Amino acid sequence: MNKMFVLFLGIIWSTFTDCSAQEWQKTDWGITTTVAGNVIDVQFYTPSIVRIVKYPEGKRFDKNSLSVVGSPVKASLSAKETGKRLSVKSDKINLVLDLESGNITYRDNKDQLLLTEAGSGFVPFDDIGNATYKVKQSFTLDKEEAIYGLGILQNGKMSQRNQEVMMIQNNTWDFVTFFQSVKGYGIYWDNYSPTKFTDNAGGTSFESEVGDGVDYYFIYGGNADRVVAGMRSLTGQVPMFPLWTYGFWQSKERYKTQNEIVGVVKKYRELGVPLDGIIQDWQYWGNNYQWNAMDFISPDYPDAKKMVKDIHDLNAHLSVSIWSSFGPMTKPYREMDKKGMLFNFKTWPESGREIWPPDTSYPSGVRVYDAYNPEARDIYWKYLNKGVFSLGVDAWWMDSSEPDHLSQKPGDMNTKTYLGSFRKVRNAYPLMAVGGVYDNQRKVTSDKRVFILTRSAFAGQQRYGASVWSGDVNSSWESLRNQVPAGLNFTLTGNPNFNSDIGGFFAGTYNRSWNDGSGSKNPQFQELYVRWLQYAAFTPMMRSHGTDVPREIYNFGKKGEAVYDAIESFVKLRYSLLPYIYSTSWDVTNNQSSFMRALVMDFSADKRVWNINNQYLFGKSILVAPVLHAQYTPEKAVRSNEQTGWDQAEAQSKDGPRASSFTGTHRVKVYLPQGTHWYDYWTNEKQTGGKDIEKEITLATIPLYVKAGSILPAGPDVQFAEEKKWDHLTIRIYPGADGVFTLYEDEFDNYNYEKGMYSEIGFKWNDGSRTLVIDTRKGNFNGMLLNRNFNIVLPDGKQKTVTYSGKKVSVSLK
Repeated sequence: MNKMFVLFLGIIWSTFTDCSAQEWQKTDWGITTTVAGNVIDVQFYTPSIVRIVKYPEGKRFDKNSLSVVGSPVKASLSAKETGKRLSVKSDKINLVLDLESGNITYRDNKDQLLLTEAGSGFVPFDDIGNATYKVKQSFTLDKEEAIYGLGILQNGKMSQRNQEVMMIQNNTWDFVTFFQSVKGYGIYWDNYSPTKFTDNAGGTSFESEVGDGVDYYFIYGGNADRVVAGMRSLTGQVPMFPLWTYGFWQSKERYKTQNEIVGVVKKYRELGVPLDGIIQDWQYWGNNYQWNAMDFISPDYPDAKKMVKDIHDLNAHLSVSIWSSFGPMTKPYREMDKKGMLFNFKTWPESGREIWPPDTSYPSGVRVYDAYNPEARDIYWKYLNKGVFSLGVDAWWMDSSEPDHLSQKPGDMNTKTYLGSFRKVRNAYPLMAVGGVYDNQRKVTSDKRVFILTRSAFAGQQRYGASVWSGDVNSSWESLRNQVPAGLNFTLTGNPNFNSDIGGFFAGTYNRSWNDGSGSKNPQFQELYVRWLQYAAFTPMMRSHGTDVPREIYNFGKKGEAVYDAIESFVKLRYSLLPYIYSTSWDVTNNQSSFMRALVMDFSADKRVWNINNQYLFGKSILVAPVLHAQYTPEKAVRSNEQTGWDQAEAQSKDGPRASSFTGTHRVKVYLPQGTHWYDYWTNEKQTGGKDIEKEITLATIPLYVKAGSILPAGPDVQFAEEKKWDHLTIRIYPGADGVFTLYEDEFDNYNYEKGMYSEIGFKWNDGSRTLVIDTRKGNFNGMLLNRNFNIVLPDGKQKTVTYSGKKVSVSLK
């Protein structure tokens, strides 16, 4: 900071401290004062991010955030007290504190009103002997203002206005106490206890059961991307995933033998259908008393090391299910129990017998471990490393990471954890559990990137190599529709990696309503599965999973049949887009971008998109409009939860669906945002934005549009992600606007990219001159292609092939 400015700033602070009727003091990163009996501490983390802490006078507020990894900084601030208002300005925001009420108003550097506080609340509360508070902070939003975030919500909403959400982590709702506004700011409420979010005519608020004070961050970005970037600067950046994780994953509940799971991979290879990931679900450890032993104890897996090798020899990767709880006959249980690291509330599974409903006369004795305890996290990894990782397993499926808490008895929240009561830290459990695995694997090796599939999340979890799925949702059209805004709102909290069970988890009703009891032959389920898979092709992870109905492609028919061909075509489409997807992954890591982009992120000036919950951009080029309603079969209404979904005794329906040949076409409505032109991905037909259109579809197509100015790389036809080099890529140019794209490559599965071992090739399209410039390659890494061909293609069919050796090339396409 300029020395003269520092001196001048000191004079300002001194003048107003001495002369004002209201005392306030300068701190290294903001100001502190006391208003109406409450201490108010303002801390700038960047010129556009400010932390607000409030607590009753005479009390203490000492807190080490579990989510926030950033620190306050000495910012260039100016302050001015006028009447009963204190204005504190950075070069990005103007914060105005009312010295009578204690409320804060936020404005941008052009003096546009962003947000106003509407009161803070502190109600004394005894948290297992700790005198603390129930805390609340209210805000006033504009009447028409749209807000987004809060996590993975199954309410089907895009904007979260006029909602009341009780935020306690569970199976299918993952909560992040953060929202952002279409006005370009975000609020992160840094509290981990059960929290009620309310938005109604009376205001917008967060209200938490436990807190020594109000503690939140105001993030100004001006647009959604910069708000996301601000949230990540606070809570952690996103590491790169391996290339193979962006391929197709096959799973089900569950493969029951070593031979079965290897056989699935072999069958995919025989059929020539691409596959990169296979998942081993629970019970490879044996019975429920050995729950989550993290060891292949079951006799059905006699040689786990060979199983892993067999899968690797087939050029596939294995992920294994691990949980946050342990059965009483496991080594981790015994070691943690002696150290007081296990909780006593009811969790899943409840019975030692594998029957449904649970036989509680034979209790399982399974207990959740204290993931808040760093020693417990290390013990967890010790057994995971020895029993599973040492075999060469590639990734982790962290199930029940919220964790399962079945009884919900009031006394359960009094459970003591390493960090205080369970009530105090309840919602941060997945952050701690996932972080423990990530941190420990990083200590062991940098040769294999951490990849964690997990069922729950909290703020900051994006820094731990985790992709979050939406839990055990129904196999229903309503559930499919809900996944689109669920993933988009989760993305807008700063967590870019979302996925869901393709086909939904609980699908037993389709077995019981079909004449041969095979849901995979039931046309109702077949149509739902195809549409879900088509949507999943445009999410960060494309993963087939569920119970009751087998999901492998060969269970749906054979090549030449409509359902099989539709599934295969979208799996192959996914693989052709891997250069685009992997480059987008780098954009996420390096530039704080997002995979799934709510339309408001790129077209906020178009109010039509503010509440669109059934379309989005995948990366910055491809507009996806999934087909979310049945077209060829009756839409079956399905309702289930963890109890009814597992109930295999449900009465069989007598009304089976009619057969369908899935022939013919249908028409669906799509809105193309204004301000640009759009190209139909399938036909290259050009459309003007700002209007609704009707798109003709078949079972094997969905509406896909590419934004004018896009540069879209397409890769080779492969059976697994790294089968072929990217030495003959097709580069599709979509005219109508200037465009840029960066093709990113590295070694695909280690952390050498963190040391600068990667390459970037920049593409620039000049629409006026119809010229594509391929810039000089930047960077290098082991195994990098030195020479390659690019086949440049325009929508009108014009194309040129150029040889590229790393030097700048200009290609005219007039």
